[in-house]
Amino acid sequence: MNHTPLGKNIAIIAYITFIGTVIAYIMNVDHKHEFANFHIKNMFGLILLMFLSQVTQASVSLLLGEILFVIAFFLWAYSIVMAITNQKKGVPFLDEKFQEWFKFLD
Repeated sequence: MNHTPLGKNIAIIAYITFIGTVIAYIMNVDHKHEFANFHIKNMFGLILLMFLSQVTQASVSLLLGEILFVIAFFLWAYSIVMAITNQKKGVPFLDEKFQEWFKFLD
């Protein structure tokens, strides 16, 4: 039997653009679902990574920015699949750091 964690819908909403992350955060303020919190922080980190890719593309190197963007896109796809399949896994190598850095989103 597959257990659906509390906050799963909020976690999925978090991965629908920046606006979805803001909406998910607002929806989770009162409930404080651990599963949703994990994925909100993960998506916030991905948003910053995508922003960094755009800054890199404009300021440093077009190719390097594109590479970062493609990496961020695949990490986003992986993360949303993890939320849909009820897994508390995020960006490989960075998910623990995202949870540590973005504690203000709790």
